[in-house]
Amino acid sequence: MANGFFSVPKASCEKVMSYAPGSPERNEAKSEYQKMISKVIELPMIINGKKIKTKSIKNIYPPHDHKRIVGKCYYGNESHVKSAIEAANKAKGKWSKMPWEQRCSIFLKAADLLAGPYRQKINVATMINQSKNIFQAEIDAACELIDFMKFNVEFLTKIYSDQPENSVGVWNKMEYRPLEGFVFAITPFNFTSIAANLCIAPALMGNTVIWKPSDNQTYSAKIIMELLKDAGLPDGVINLIHCKPEAANKIIFNSQDLAGVHFTGSTHVFKNIWKTIGNNITNYKTFPRIVGETGGKDFIIAHNSANVDEVTTAIIRGGFEYQGQKCSAASRVYIPKSLWKKLEKKLIAKMDTINVGSPENFSNFVNAVISRESYDKLKKAIIKTKKAKKAKIIFGGNYDDSVGYFIHPTIILTSDPKFETMETELFGPIVTIYIYNDKDYLKTLKLVDSTSIYALTGSIFSKNREAVTDALNILQNSAGNFYINDKPTGAVVSQQPFGGGRSSGTNDKAGSYLNLLRWVSPRTIKETFVPAKDYKYPFHSEE
Repeated sequence: MANGFFSVPKASCEKVMSYAPGSPERNEAKSEYQKMISKVIELPMIINGKKIKTKSIKNIYPPHDHKRIVGKCYYGNESHVKSAIEAANKAKGKWSKMPWEQRCSIFLKAADLLAGPYRQKINVATMINQSKNIFQAEIDAACELIDFMKFNVEFLTKIYSDQPENSVGVWNKMEYRPLEGFVFAITPFNFTSIAANLCIAPALMGNTVIWKPSDNQTYSAKIIMELLKDAGLPDGVINLIHCKPEAANKIIFNSQDLAGVHFTGSTHVFKNIWKTIGNNITNYKTFPRIVGETGGKDFIIAHNSANVDEVTTAIIRGGFEYQGQKCSAASRVYIPKSLWKKLEKKLIAKMDTINVGSPENFSNFVNAVISRESYDKLKKAIIKTKKAKKAKIIFGGNYDDSVGYFIHPTIILTSDPKFETMETELFGPIVTIYIYNDKDYLKTLKLVDSTSIYALTGSIFSKNREAVTDALNILQNSAGNFYINDKPTGAVVSQQPFGGGRSSGTNDKAGSYLNLLRWVSPRTIKETFVPAKDYKYPFHSEE
């Protein structure tokens, strides 16, 4: 199909289903959950389209039911990583030369398949393996991933259509080539959609990918690979590996063909990746693109003009949805003294209504944290706070690992704005509140800015426009995603492109064309229709 320009279907955000009692989607999800939880599935690596099983097996457990085995994940070694590189390099030739509209068709089909027959499969896989309730799974695994695929196609056309000016007798073109080599995608447990997009975004632009998902997201990763296969993605374009980080890193970061890294995870790991690439820079054919979104210590600050009910809701939703395991989750809150008594009363009353337990029960607002490691870290922070002089727990502080890794939503009140839980990323359902004097609003804004090494998300609640303006100015570099009178979570593809600065990442804005630009290497082509036949210019004439 080389004889036309093509307009892609107009993208729009997928409608989030309610899962209200009696709704068809609620019944479908419950039925699918019972069907999937009762099985033990195999989770092989997928290299060049082939399922790879090994003798090294890691059992997969739901975080909310850690004695139940739901999957057997086959672990690979350095030889499998080498095979994945070979597969990616082999597939690159045909995939990079496939017409762009054909690549787009694959991901548009995947989006429609996900909106239909795969919807509850991916939602339930996310519920089981990542302990995410149905509504959070719907927002993430279904809707956001659908949006990523549809809008990425639209963003591609925006990039490709950005062409240079021409002059008389000259046609200038800009070709957006895929990177020379393969992209390594290292993905997190907490968002199924982000894990998929870290692979899909580079692949759409003609790159091939090696994908290492989190050990705590392998179940939904399997579903994603099945979805893409069903949509027609050629073998070898995305290769799924399971292995220890050391095995992958040793081979991949020493490969001359490494062209880019697409990462979401901890700041510490990302800095080590950057350092490793820097130390190996002479080994590569090109300068690898390094794109990362890492940690956050996200904030809410209320001005004394704020609505108490709105702030209360933002704290609960922003801090405790998905157990506070969102990079964007609110974990430090600044409240003016004049609002505190009223807000505290309402906040505690609302917190008392929160149910904690398995995502199988749709009435539970908070589910299990992801792992034993996370549980132990959060438990330790709670115990330490109970002994602290400058902080006290005013709600929660309970934990129970007898069935699952349950940390009950916890609110800490501190008199020290630099208390450990105000500065350290905990990645769990713990929110710390600091009360400031109303007259110190501007000073507190500067405190917010200087407290954390991160700069991912934050929000201001105020009815006073001057106060909002002050927050926008003073907190200019404190959050890559800033919210006015809203919780600092819930970025929507194409509406709030996501990413932060400082130690929160490279701010390459997933959910926009800016991220896709990182996965191409532009080539300028100049064609002259009637070339000069003499080297001399008019000024060379004597008369």
